[in-house]
Amino acid sequence: MRIEPKSWTRYPWWLRPFFWNQKRKYGVVLDAARLWARSPRLFAGVALLYGMIDRRSSPLDPALRSLVTVLVSQVNHCPFCVDLNSATLLRRGVSAERISALPDWRTSGLFSEAELAALDYADAMTRHERGVDDAGFSRLRQYFHDDAIIELTGLIAFQNLSSKFNAALAVPAQGFCRLPGPAGGGPWENAAAPSGKGPPDDR
Repeated sequence: MRIEPKSWTRYPWWLRPFFWNQKRKYGVVLDAARLWARSPRLFAGVALLYGMIDRRSSPLDPALRSLVTVLVSQVNHCPFCVDLNSATLLRRGVSAERISALPDWRTSGLFSEAELAALDYADAMTRHERGVDDAGFSRLRQYFHDDAIIELTGLIAFQNLSSKFNAALAVPAQGFCRLPGPAGGGPWENAAAPSGKGPPDDR
């Protein structure tokens, strides 16, 4: 990592519950969290925002949310995010075959029309050279109501924030999932497979 995180015990006491919860959920405190926490108030705001986006009552299906976050993580070349989000995706019932097909999501035939519309929207939002056009947005509206689109847009924007932060600081994967390379980076050497340390799906 380009900046070393502190030990989680050296952060303010009021951040300790965030770290304890991560250790309970993932088995370890996340390296990315320890970097964000070097600015404690910023970290608290980011953690609360993520909790609102990835909540049980979201109008978006949990598996769809994770498909989108893995794709955005791949496009932004963030190994930490691909690792963590792929492990979550597996635990939300998506097969390793479908995860392996994400670099070819347009042509693989393994994704539903609603998933394709959401993935296309995520790709367009993430790649600045594309951008979101009216045709893509109209396609999205065939499968999602307006409030769900707001949630989806917020999720994609948040994952771009997260993955760009981690990629810029060279946060490595923590071994939650055996991973292929990022989108556009050549063939995948391994199908995503659980390492035994991945997060439980409690959403």
